[in-house]
Amino acid sequence: MERFERADRLKALPPYLFAEIDRKKAEVKAKGVDIIDLGVGDPDLPTPPHIVEALQKAAADSRYHHYPSYSGLKAFNEAVARFYKRRFDVDLDPATEVITLIGSKEGIAHLPLAYINPGDLALVPSPAYPVYDVAVAFCGGERHVMDLTEEHGFLPDLPKIPAQQLDRAKLMFINYPNNPTAATADLHFFKEIASMAEWHNFLVAHDAAYSELFFDGEAPPSFLQTPGGKDVAIEFGSLSKTYNMTGWRIGYAVGNKDAIAALGKVKSNIDSGAFDAVQAAGIAALDSSQDCVAENRLVFQERRDVLLAGLSKLGLSARKPTATFYVWIKTPEGVSSAGMAGALLSQCGIVTTPGNGFGAPGEGYIRMALTVPAPRIEEALARMAKLSL
Repeated sequence: MERFERADRLKALPPYLFAEIDRKKAEVKAKGVDIIDLGVGDPDLPTPPHIVEALQKAAADSRYHHYPSYSGLKAFNEAVARFYKRRFDVDLDPATEVITLIGSKEGIAHLPLAYINPGDLALVPSPAYPVYDVAVAFCGGERHVMDLTEEHGFLPDLPKIPAQQLDRAKLMFINYPNNPTAATADLHFFKEIASMAEWHNFLVAHDAAYSELFFDGEAPPSFLQTPGGKDVAIEFGSLSKTYNMTGWRIGYAVGNKDAIAALGKVKSNIDSGAFDAVQAAGIAALDSSQDCVAENRLVFQERRDVLLAGLSKLGLSARKPTATFYVWIKTPEGVSSAGMAGALLSQCGIVTTPGNGFGAPGEGYIRMALTVPAPRIEEALARMAKLSL
C-alpha cells in the first residue's frame, strides 16, 4: 500500500499504453533477446543537420537563456503562419491565431482545461491516441465515444451520433492522418464536421501531427482549409514526426483566436513556454527547404511497401496507408490483439502495439510502426513466418 493516497483521477486510469509496452519489452530484452521495436512511433532517422546547427547556434546565444514568452517567439509563430500559407494556402495572424507548444501532446492535454467542466461532454474517437480521452477525464468531463471502424474508412459515423449528445458537446477531438489506423480524411469530411460544429456550437480539436508524412503524392488537407473551419476549430501541429524531432518537444496550435487565447491562458498558469533556442531551430525547420521531409517520406514509403508485401505473403490483412508511419493490421481469426502482440514479443522478439490499447474498437488489430530500417523489417517478417498462434 502506498504511503500517500493518489487522487481518484489517477486511480481510474489504466497503465499508460506505451509505458506498459516499455515494461514488457524490458522484461524480454533482459533475457538477451534481440528486440525489433515496431511499437512506439519514434522515428529512427536523425534530425536534419541544418536544424541541429540552428539549435547549437541559438543555444550559445545568451539572449535565449531567459524565460521564453508564454505564447512563443514572435518569429516562430510567424514561421508557422508562413508554413500554413505555403502548404495549405491558409492565412493566419501569428499574433492571435498561432501559439507555440511544448510538443503538440502538451497542447492537446491542456485544451480541455480551458473548456470542460465536471459533467461536460466531449466527443472522442476510438481507437485513438489515449491523450484525448485522458485529458477530458482529468477535467471530470464525460466522453461520448465515436467508434472508428473499417466499414466507414476509420472515420466517425456522424449520423450515428445522437442529437442530444451533439447538443451537449463542448469539444470534439479528431485526428487525420490518423493514429493508430493510418486513415486519412478529405475536405468533404472536414466540411461536414465544420457544419455540425457550427450548428451545435462545439469546438473541434484537430490533431494534425502526421500531416506531412504522406505517401504516393497524396498530401492531406488542413481542417482550416474548409469553409468556416477557422471559426470552429483549433488545429494542432508538431515538428516531431515531420523533422524527426520527437525529443525536442516543439509544436504549435493554430486556428480560432478565442480558442488560442483560452489555451494560452491555461498554459501561462502551468508552464513557462518552450526553450527559445528550440524555437529558433523550429524556425529553421519550417522556413528552410523541405527536401529533408520529402526524403523522409521516401524512406517510410519504402518500409511500408516492404512490410505490406511481407504481411501479404504471411496471409495477414492490412490496409495500405497513404499517410503516417503506421500499419494497422488485422489479427488472424480468433486471435485477440493482446494475444497477437504477446506472441510476437515472446516468440519473435518483435514489439507491436495491441489495437485494443487504443480503445475497444481497436480489438482485432495490432499496430506496427515503420521506425526501423527496411532490413530489420525483413528480419521481423522472417521471424513472423515461424510464429505459432
